[in-house]
Amino acid sequence: QVQLVESGGGLVQPGGSLRLSCAASGFTFTSYVMSWYRQTPGKERELVARIISAGGVTNYADSVKGRFTISRDNAKNTVYLQMNSLKPEDTAVYYCKAERGLLRYWGQGTQVTVSS
Repeated sequence: QVQLVESGGGLVQPGGSLRLSCAASGFTFTSYVMSWYRQTPGKERELVARIISAGGVTNYADSVKGRFTISRDNAKNTVYLQMNSLKPEDTAVYYCKAERGLLRYWGQGTQVTVSS
């Protein structure tokens, strides 16, 4: 059974940091592209960052470049999102996604709220 379990969300002040984790199980983690998405009420889910297993190639949304870092630990079947210099507009539910060809798996999401 495929599972993606996110953790690490919470309330943080502007300028602060959080690290999200997504623990994967039930599939061959190293064969999948792993991504973080986020969504706010009334808006479509948007890609935040993506990492390819081989070579660790990464992509980021322009809005988070230089502030967020995605990484993966293939030995632990876990993908991370280090978020620094957080802004109120980063407030959203953050989702982990695993993708391989036509296969898509999503986590349940973790809330990140940036507010003073």
